[in-house]
Amino acid sequence: MNAMNKKKELEDSRKGMTGLEQMQAFIKGGKPPAIAVTMGFDLDEIALGKAVFSGVPGEKHLNPLGTVHGGYAATLLDSALGCSIHTVLEPGERYTTVDLNVKYLRAMFPGMGKVTVTSEVVHKGRKIATAEARLIGEDGKLYATGNTTCAIY
Repeated sequence: MNAMNKKKELEDSRKGMTGLEQMQAFIKGGKPPAIAVTMGFDLDEIALGKAVFSGVPGEKHLNPLGTVHGGYAATLLDSALGCSIHTVLEPGERYTTVDLNVKYLRAMFPGMGKVTVTSEVVHKGRKIATAEARLIGEDGKLYATGNTTCAIY
């Protein structure tokens, strides 16, 4: 089956489902997206207006300075933010990111253990949705925050 047929089959299977129902179906039996496998993170929890992701930053995530690359935090934040917005979509609605803002508060290092990102929707209108997220380490410290604006179509 070619990529176009797979895309159409996926779209057809999701017709009539809310965004939350789509995310719940994914958790029950979905194959992790390639980015989650590449970056080594998981979707741990999904609820209406909320998504929780976690991962363990390691040596494969290092930048030349010897700290975990900021893209690791940004990817976790972006994934959680997008999925939290996905949960509030009505059947037939889609979204795309308009902007992603990340504030790095402290450096991450390999061996620091698991980090968890919790995102919650702040607002969902007819055309725009916003969400905020926090990235917290096992040590309870806040490492980064993020927010996003998404267009609903």
